[in-house]
Amino acid sequence: MCGIVGYIGNKNAYPIIINGLKRLEYRGYDSAGFIVNAGKFVHTKTKGKVSDLEEKASEEASQSIESCYGMGHTRWATHGVPNNVNSHPHLSNSGKIAIVHNGIIENYLSIKRRLQQEGFTFHSDTDTEVLVNFIEFLKDKEQVPLETAVRYALNEVIGAYAIAVMEEANPTKMVVARLGSPLVVGIGEGEFFIASDASPFIEYTQNALYLEDGEMAVIKLNQPIDVRKIHNNEEVTPSVQELKLSLDAIEKGGYEHFMIKEIFEQPQSIQDTMRGRLLEDFSTKLSGIENNLKQFLSAERIIIVACGTSWHAGQVGEYLLEELARIPVEVEYASEFRYRNPVIHPGDIVIAISQSGETADTLAALKLAKEKGAFIYGICNVVGSSIARLTDSGTYTHAGPEIGVASTKAFTTQLTVLTLLALHLGYRKGTLDHHSYKKLCQQLSHIPELVAQTLEMTKDKVIEIAQEYKDVNNCIYLGRGLNFPVALEGALKLKEISYIHAEGYPAAEMKHGPIALIDENMPVVFLAPSKGHYEKVVSNAQEIKARKGKIIAIVTQGDKQMTDIADHSLEIPEVDELFSPILSVIPLQLLSYHIAIMRGCNVDQPRNLAKSVTVE
Repeated sequence: MCGIVGYIGNKNAYPIIINGLKRLEYRGYDSAGFIVNAGKFVHTKTKGKVSDLEEKASEEASQSIESCYGMGHTRWATHGVPNNVNSHPHLSNSGKIAIVHNGIIENYLSIKRRLQQEGFTFHSDTDTEVLVNFIEFLKDKEQVPLETAVRYALNEVIGAYAIAVMEEANPTKMVVARLGSPLVVGIGEGEFFIASDASPFIEYTQNALYLEDGEMAVIKLNQPIDVRKIHNNEEVTPSVQELKLSLDAIEKGGYEHFMIKEIFEQPQSIQDTMRGRLLEDFSTKLSGIENNLKQFLSAERIIIVACGTSWHAGQVGEYLLEELARIPVEVEYASEFRYRNPVIHPGDIVIAISQSGETADTLAALKLAKEKGAFIYGICNVVGSSIARLTDSGTYTHAGPEIGVASTKAFTTQLTVLTLLALHLGYRKGTLDHHSYKKLCQQLSHIPELVAQTLEMTKDKVIEIAQEYKDVNNCIYLGRGLNFPVALEGALKLKEISYIHAEGYPAAEMKHGPIALIDENMPVVFLAPSKGHYEKVVSNAQEIKARKGKIIAIVTQGDKQMTDIADHSLEIPEVDELFSPILSVIPLQLLSYHIAIMRGCNVDQPRNLAKSVTVE
């Protein structure tokens, strides 16, 4: 959520900031702004897109924006509606200190009242304006440098934040800090970059410092970065990482949208995720498991915590782990898990799934589980992310950057890791015999090519179906067994990017309520691959047909029975039931994409959504 970009160096900061903000648009936002400092602050901010910000800056060209120091922000509204005034950056009452901020300051109101008693006035509805004035108040009161005032202020606030702060009198210095919201510093030759993730600066440097929770850094031109603990000012030795990220990976590469590019990248991203983990002799190698084998073999329970699409992947993981490893699994919404008093035993394993590795609720759930003595295992896509650093062990999905807000390749690579995990644990526990293990590993090795076949088989036909159903108001998705979570995921995709109300259900639950909604205007999407509960799903489809519902069926190639019942069918290659979710979700992703395009929706940046939800 939100995006921060900053620069201190010898280049013109403005184009770096603007291009960086464009790279962060996928995070979701409703307004944007920038500020540069050449001995005097010059800033522009506006409700709307980064392109609107550029236009407004051009109109205000009477003020020079040539400067080597500055920062920018894209805002996703929390405190205060989206408008020009509430947009970032925010200035202190004197106009001498500027801030950009991601997150929420929970005790901002009490601080605001305190500052009002001291004579401060406020122009916006934001907690951020309160924070920058609090910093100014402490700086003047204590007669301390900016970085000390920032540290004093942050020790009194409650909430989550990533901030960058500049003062007009010291243009070559910037103070940054984080707690619960990501912030990374790119370190170049005589220059520094600040961003919410590394994408804004990868063409300039591959060296990055990820601030840990509770850390702040003072960045000065031509000086080493100074990193310290916020609570006690203890110096921290910076740990600089070399990024493995290319500029090509975050560009559209000839596709109209990032989402469709990422859908078609799935054969490669799944192959990359399996590489080094599914071996040529059809065995699995997961060092994150092997290095902690005792914990996994003795675990009496696994708890999976996640949000959104990752929660759906966790639901599939429950089926896989219980089937192959025979370990009881519970799948929890991280946002609910953290706010009740869950029963967690020291021998439990908690698996966190998150594309970004920064999801606030999932992070909080992990911290709770860790306090109670559970072993924490992470599945995420972003190297160096907060979840990756917090966990005891884990496995990265190698999906590559996912820019589209609606997750596609993140989901299938998460399923790939969960499948590898279940196979490995099942074999090591002895609940999966040698022959079955080898056979399943061999079949898994073919999944990337089967995903490619699925894309080829469905890419044209799905457009015809989308054309027929683009104007519906509601849709139901039904599946059973391993494909019930896929029904949930398909419904979520349609909701997210086309704004059509859709719900996913277990197919057998249809008659316990949702069947009342069925008429000739209600499309019903059935997940009906031939392996698993096929006959039961066919019976459910007959019940829909008898009530004049319109049926779109995802079926195994060559299917006759379900195809004859359905109004439309989309075929996937034949595959073992355990692997069918990775294939069956592909047509649903394509269907959602094309319906959204036909409705004129912004598929890469759906309204009100953010890619990385770093606030509650």
